[in-house]
Amino acid sequence: MSILYVSPHPDAFPSLRALIAARYGEAGEGPGWGGAHPRICLQPPPTSRTPFPPPRLPALEQGPGGLWVWGATAVAQLLWPAGLGGPGGSQAAVLVQQWVSYADTELIPAACGATLPALGLRSSAQDPQAALGALGRALSPLEEWLRLHTYLAGEAPTLADLAAVTALLLPFRYVLDPSARRIWGNVTRWFITCVQQPEFRAVLGEVVLYSGARPLSQQTGPEAPAPPKTAAQLKKEAKKREKLEKFQQKQKIQQQPPSGEQKKPKPEKKEKRDPGVVTYDIPTPPGEKKDVSGTMPDSYSPQYVEAAWYPWWEQQGFFKPEYGRSSVSAPNPQGVFMMCIPPPNVTGSLHLGHALTNAIQDSLTRWHRMRGETTLWNPGCDHAGIATQVVVEKKLWHEQGLSRHQLGRQAFLQEVWKWKEEKGDRIYHQLKKLGSSLDWDRACFTMDPKLSAAVTEAFVRLHEEGVIYRSTRLVNWSCTLNSAISDIEVDKRELPGRTLLSVPGYKEKVEFGVLVSFAYKVQGSDNGEEVVVATTRIETMLGDVAVAVHPKDPRYQHLKGKSVVHPFLSRSLPIVFDDFVDMEFGTGAVKITPAHDQNDYDVGQRHGLEAISIMDSRGALINVPPPFLGLPRFEARKAVLAALKEQGLFRDIKDNPMVVPLCNRSKDVVEPLLRPQWYVRCGEMAQAASAAVTRGDLRILPEAHQRTWHAWMDNIRDWCISRQLWWGHRIPAYFITIDDPAVPPGEDPDERYWVSGRNEGEALEKAAKEFGMSPDKISLQQDEDVLDTWFSSGLFPFSILGWPNQVYLHAIVRDAHGRKMSKSLGNVIDPLDVILGVSLQGLHDQLLNSNLDPSEVEKAKEGQKADFPAGIPECGTDALRFGLCAYTSQGRDINLDVNRILGYRHFCNKLWNATKFALRGLGKDFVPSPTSEPGGHESLVDRWIRSRLTEAVRLSNQGFQAYDFPAVTTAQYSFWLYELCDVYLECLKPVLNGADQVAVNCARQTLYTCLDVGLRLLSPFMPFVTEELFQRLPRRTPQAAPSLCVTPYPEPLECSWKDPEAEAAFELALSITRAVRSLRADYNLTRIRPDCFLEVADETTGAQASAVSAYVQTLASAGVVAVLALGAPAPQGCAVALASDRCSVHLQLQGLVDPARELGKLQAKRGEVQRQAQRLQERRAAPGYPAKVPLNVQEADKAKLQQTEAELRKVDEAIALFKKML
Repeated sequence: MSILYVSPHPDAFPSLRALIAARYGEAGEGPGWGGAHPRICLQPPPTSRTPFPPPRLPALEQGPGGLWVWGATAVAQLLWPAGLGGPGGSQAAVLVQQWVSYADTELIPAACGATLPALGLRSSAQDPQAALGALGRALSPLEEWLRLHTYLAGEAPTLADLAAVTALLLPFRYVLDPSARRIWGNVTRWFITCVQQPEFRAVLGEVVLYSGARPLSQQTGPEAPAPPKTAAQLKKEAKKREKLEKFQQKQKIQQQPPSGEQKKPKPEKKEKRDPGVVTYDIPTPPGEKKDVSGTMPDSYSPQYVEAAWYPWWEQQGFFKPEYGRSSVSAPNPQGVFMMCIPPPNVTGSLHLGHALTNAIQDSLTRWHRMRGETTLWNPGCDHAGIATQVVVEKKLWHEQGLSRHQLGRQAFLQEVWKWKEEKGDRIYHQLKKLGSSLDWDRACFTMDPKLSAAVTEAFVRLHEEGVIYRSTRLVNWSCTLNSAISDIEVDKRELPGRTLLSVPGYKEKVEFGVLVSFAYKVQGSDNGEEVVVATTRIETMLGDVAVAVHPKDPRYQHLKGKSVVHPFLSRSLPIVFDDFVDMEFGTGAVKITPAHDQNDYDVGQRHGLEAISIMDSRGALINVPPPFLGLPRFEARKAVLAALKEQGLFRDIKDNPMVVPLCNRSKDVVEPLLRPQWYVRCGEMAQAASAAVTRGDLRILPEAHQRTWHAWMDNIRDWCISRQLWWGHRIPAYFITIDDPAVPPGEDPDERYWVSGRNEGEALEKAAKEFGMSPDKISLQQDEDVLDTWFSSGLFPFSILGWPNQVYLHAIVRDAHGRKMSKSLGNVIDPLDVILGVSLQGLHDQLLNSNLDPSEVEKAKEGQKADFPAGIPECGTDALRFGLCAYTSQGRDINLDVNRILGYRHFCNKLWNATKFALRGLGKDFVPSPTSEPGGHESLVDRWIRSRLTEAVRLSNQGFQAYDFPAVTTAQYSFWLYELCDVYLECLKPVLNGADQVAVNCARQTLYTCLDVGLRLLSPFMPFVTEELFQRLPRRTPQAAPSLCVTPYPEPLECSWKDPEAEAAFELALSITRAVRSLRADYNLTRIRPDCFLEVADETTGAQASAVSAYVQTLASAGVVAVLALGAPAPQGCAVALASDRCSVHLQLQGLVDPARELGKLQAKRGEVQRQAQRLQERRAAPGYPAKVPLNVQEADKAKLQQTEAELRKVDEAIALFKKML
C-alpha cells in the first residue's frame, strides 16, 4: 500500500499542499500511478525504509520498497495528475507548470522571508519592510494576472492554484493585514475563493486571515520551536519594555484633565468617503444636458459618469427612428434596422439573462444607429399570467382578507390592472439603468388592445385550420395554482433517497424518495398466489386498472388471461403483457395507473384500459371509496400505506433515488392529471421552421446554433395552451348548448361542440351553420381559461414588427463554477448588484426576502460566502455590458465571474486616465484638423498607432456584422490597453515635452484621432463612459453631432491608414522592449535603468534598430540603448536575450548586482533543479513505468522533464555570466 508522509504542524504548507492534492485526486481520476489512494501518516518515514539522504516531507512511498517521491511539487502532481489542466505539453499544462515553478521559486522564498521573522522563527537579515517589499514584488504578477482571471489556469483550481495558495498561507495568516489585502485585492479574492473550495476546506478548515493584531507569543508547534534568545536579545527586549512603561505613564498623565478645567469636546470627524466613489452633484433637471465643464475627477467612478446622461438622450429623441429625418417612412439609403425586445415579465426584475440579452441587443442597436440606418428597438413586456395573478392574489388576501373567487372575475381583473399601473413599470426603470436605447413612446404590453386583437385573430385562424384543437391528455398540474403549467415551469428536484419536503397546504413535511412494495392477490388462486408491485406514489394505487409484465418474462407466463384483485375497490385488474416493462427491475411487475402517469397512459391506450382520475384540481381524492374519499393526496398516502399493512399486503419500503417535479411558481409537487385542454399542433410548423433555416430564408446566429434549432424542431411536442387563470387573454372559444331534444347534449372533450370566434356574434353564426339550427336555439358559454402567456409573447414580434429574417440565440449565464443559477445555491446575481455593488450582508438580506425554506437560506448563505466573501464590488453599467458581450463566445454557456467584470471596471479607469492625460497633452487651445487624415510629417510611432487603429476599426465592423461580439470587444480592449495606453502614450511623453513643434503638432493630431475614433468604437458597448469622455473633447467641425450615440461609427473607408512598413519597423522596437523587460525581471532590476547593447546580424537590421532606439529607451526604462558595430563584442557583465533572429539584446549587469550573492543563489537553485530532473529521469526509467503509468501522466512527466532541463540550461548560462563578473 502507498503511504503519504506529512508533517502534523498546522503551518507546514508543503505538507498541506500534498494533502489537498490527495483530496482532489480522491474526488477525480485518482493518483497518477493508477493504484489505490495512499494512507496518510503524520510523521517522518522510518529510517529503515528511506533512501539516502532521507526525503524531506511530504514524501510518498509507492508500496514497501517501491519508488520514493518527495517534495511538495512532485508529490502533488503524482497525487492529482488531473490538476495539470491537460495533457503534458499542452498549452494548459505548460501554463500550470509555469505558475507552479513561479510559486516554488518566487512566492515561497518571499512568503517565508516576510513571515518567519515576524513569528520569531528566523532572524531577519534584512529590514522587515524590505521583506514585505520583496513579497509585494512577488505578488505583483499574480495581482495583474488575476485581474481578468478567476484562477491561474482555466476555469477551476489546478496544481498552479494549489502551489500558489499554499505558498501564501503564512502571509495571509500572519502578515497581510486588511490594508495590505485591499492593495492586493485580486490576489485576496482568488485566495479566499480557493480556500473555500471543499477540497481545501477539508484540509485547512476555516482559514482565519490576519487581523493586524498578533498575540505576544505565537504558538509555533512542535516542529519549529522558537530558538533560545541570546543575552543581547534579552537586554534589548528589557529596554523596549522600560520604554513602553514610561510611554504608558506619560499617556495616563496626559489623559487626566487639569483640576477646574473642563475638557473641550473634540469636533466630530467627518466620515471618510471611499476615494473611488465620486458623485455628480451639479443640479441638472431631468432631460437637460450634463455639465462637463468642470475638472475631471481623479479617477473613474461609475456613479459620477452614469449620472444625467440617459434622461438627456431620451429627451433629445436620439433613440427614435425619426431622429435626423423627416419621418420614419422616409427612404434611407443606409438601410433600416428594427428589432423588438423579448418581452420580460411585468412582475419581474432584471436577472443576468436579461442583462446579457439587453447588452447584446443594445450594442447592435447603437451600432446600426451610428451607421446612419433608420433604427428602432421596440420595448414592451408581457402580462406574466401566473406570476401576476399570484402576486395580486397575495396582495388581495393580505390587504382585504379576500380570495379572487370572493371578489369575482371582473373585480379581480380591475385589481390586477390597478397593480400593473402602480408597479408594472419597475422593469422599465431597470432597463434604463442598463443604458438600453429603446424608443419608450412605442412601448407595448401584451394585454394592449392591438396585441390582444392579434392574439384573438391568431387563435381563430389556427382553430379554423385545425392547427389548434381540443383534447383530453395528461398535463403538468399545480394543485396550489389550480392550473396546468408548462414543462419549463417545472423544476426537477433530485433526491438521493428518503427525504422530507415541505409541500404547500400541509403542516407536516411529506416523505419522498422511497419505493413501497405491496402485493395484489391473483383472482381465483387456491394457494394465495400474489403479484408484488412497487411504487413511489402509493396513493395512486387507488387508480390502478391493471398490472403489466413483459411478454417474455417466464415468471408470469402462467398468468396470461388472469387478473388480480384490488383490495379496496370492487374491481379486478387484468394482467397485461407489454414490452414497456423492464424485467430486471424489481419483481418485473408494474402497476398501471393511466390517469396519473404518462408511461401508464401509453400502456392503457395500447390495451384499451380505462383511465380513472382519482384527484380533483385541488389534489383531493375522488372516485375512491371511504375512508380515502376527500382526503388530500399526501394524507391519503399515509392512509393507503396503513390500510395495506392492516390487510397484510405491505411487503417492503426502501430508499429510492428519484426526481420530484416541483412547480417553480408555487413550489408544489406537480401532479400528472387528465384534463381537457386546447393544444397547438406543432409538427408541421416545426418542419416548416426547420426548412426555412435550411433554405436560408431565416438565419440563425451564431450559425453553430443551427443544430440547436433543428434539434428543437425535430423533438417538439404539441403545445398545451390552456391555463386555468383569470389574468390573461381569455380563450375565444365557446361551448355550444342546443335547445333541441333531437340533438344530444355535448361533452367537453367533443370538439364538435366547440366553436371559436373573434366575438360572440361570429361564434354564434358558426355554431348555427355547423348544426343547421337557428341562432335562437343555441346558447354559448365562453371557455373560462386563458391562453398561456407565451402564446401572446410568441406573437409579440409579429404583432408589432412583422416577420423576422434573423434570430440570434445566446448562451445561458451560469456562475463562475459552471453551475446553473439558483436561489437555493445562493449564486443568483442581480445585475443591479454588479452595477451598484452590494455587501455580503446585503446579499444575505435578499435571501431573507425570498421564498426559500430556512434550511435552503442557510445553504444559500454559505454559497454566497464562498463566492462573494467581501460582497460584490461596484462595477458600473459599462463594465457589466462590456463583460457580458466579451463572454459571448459562440456555442457555449457563460460561466460568469464577477471579478472579471471588475477587471473591466479597471479598464474604464484606464480609459479615464488615458483621456485625462491626453487632454492635458492637447492643451486648452488645441484645435483638431477638419479631417482625420494625416498631415504627412508623422513619426514612426504616429504611423504605427494609426495602422493599429485601422485594424481595430476593421475588426470591430467585421465582428458586428458577424455577430461575433468577443471579436469586437477583444479588438477594442487590445487597442486601448496594449497599444494606445501601454505604447503610444508612453512614447508621446518625451515628444510632448520636446521642442520640435512639427512633431508635437503631428502627435497631438494623431492622439486626438485615436481618442475620437477609439471612443466611437467603444460607444455601443460602453455608452456612459464614452459619452462622458467624448463630450470633453473639442469638435472637428461646428456641425458635429450633439451626442456620441448619434455620431457616425468609424468605417474602414474613413480609417484607411494601414501601414505594414511602419508596423514591421516598430515591431522590432517592441520585441527588443520585451526582451529587455524579461531580463530586468529575471535579475530583479525594478528601479534601475541598465544600459542596453544591441547585437545585430547585418547593417539593415542595425539601421532599423538605431531608428527605434529612442522608443526602446522609453518603453523599456533603459539607460543608454546602443547598437554594436558588426562583429564587435558586447561589454563584459551583460545578460543576453534574443529579440529576433537578427537581433540580440545585451543588458549591462556589471555594477548593478552582487555577482557573488547571485552566484550563490543560482548554484543552490541549480542543485534543486538538477535533483528534480534526476528524480524525473529515475521515475521514467523505473521498471514497468511505460506499462503501469497512465499515458497522460507519462506525457506530463515528459513535459516536466523538458521544462526542468530548459530551466537548468538557463541557470547554467546565468552562472557562467556571473562567474565572468567575479
